[in-house]
Amino acid sequence: MNPTKSPTAPSDLPPVEELIGAVQARNAAYDGRFYYGVLTTGVYCRPSCRSRRPRDENLRFFAATADAESAGFRACKRCKPDQLVDEAHQLISIARYIREHADEKLPLSQLAKLSGMSTARFQKAFKAALGVSPKQFQDAARLGQLKDALKKGDQITGAIFSAGFGSTSRVYGEAARSLGMTPATYRAGGKGELIRYACRDTALGPLLMGATDRGVCFAQFGESEAKLLEQLESEFPAADLKPSPASGDQSLDAWMQALDDYLGEEAPRPELPLDLRGTAFQLRVWRFLLGIAEGDVVSYGEVAQGIGSPRAVRAAASACGANRIGVLVPCHRVLRGDGGLGGYRWGVERKRSLLDLERRNRTAE
Repeated sequence: MNPTKSPTAPSDLPPVEELIGAVQARNAAYDGRFYYGVLTTGVYCRPSCRSRRPRDENLRFFAATADAESAGFRACKRCKPDQLVDEAHQLISIARYIREHADEKLPLSQLAKLSGMSTARFQKAFKAALGVSPKQFQDAARLGQLKDALKKGDQITGAIFSAGFGSTSRVYGEAARSLGMTPATYRAGGKGELIRYACRDTALGPLLMGATDRGVCFAQFGESEAKLLEQLESEFPAADLKPSPASGDQSLDAWMQALDDYLGEEAPRPELPLDLRGTAFQLRVWRFLLGIAEGDVVSYGEVAQGIGSPRAVRAAASACGANRIGVLVPCHRVLRGDGGLGGYRWGVERKRSLLDLERRNRTAE
């Protein structure tokens, strides 16, 4: 082949510009979707390979490992692309296992052990292969079981628990996460919305939670209830804000108690319904954060890559900073590229405390 020839892509692959971008960004989301060969080394790799980036004109793209090897390239010893096929089959088997056991508790560590991978590697590989995290895949399978049960005439509450959700809020929470509000509704400052709120002291200081009938729309730490109420009013200036006595809104009180118990290390992290409000880009970032496993961390660059916008690192960081639902939307799991804690809307010490809490929980599994 002529090394100066511009690279082209087979017709069954994305445009060559997209493939080059994936290689430049080392985007793991493309692993298994294509392979690239390097003319100067005679080696072919997976897109996420950490080897030195080749010059664009030296790239050749293939849809399968067999195509690369037929063209005279050999597998990279660093990223081992020839093992991806076996890995993909293994991940499909794990996905089938999750679907068949969707009503059971399936810790990430258990699934990783079944796959023969480390927990971190399994989490990333599963999401790259199937587009969702193992937890999101299981929740989707549970929702499928729930729909089947309801079609057969099962009572709603019984169907929810038989599908393995454990509580009705888990079901409605998954629905709320997929909705979000349009930018126009958000810009209206919550006009026409009734938001009930409650405040309590937690292990990380005063926490105020606000919720609509869809779910939690505000959960923030602060210095005092008065300061937090000012913040709530500034976030939703046109909404109807009402304090929520336990007798008037038992669900919000129970949600506050569940989150407080988690922060005090007395209970697991609660899965509560969320009412996400923001721009389309912010919603993409926040939904990505919801897929990060407890105890795992990612960089702002990995967030940008994960939402399909690898060059929007600063915008991804801004979206994390704009998150108004602390802990439940885990922006504390995002670190700087050098591994440093970076900033946090509610203080670096709280960020460190949350990460330490999650690491203890993970070790205890």
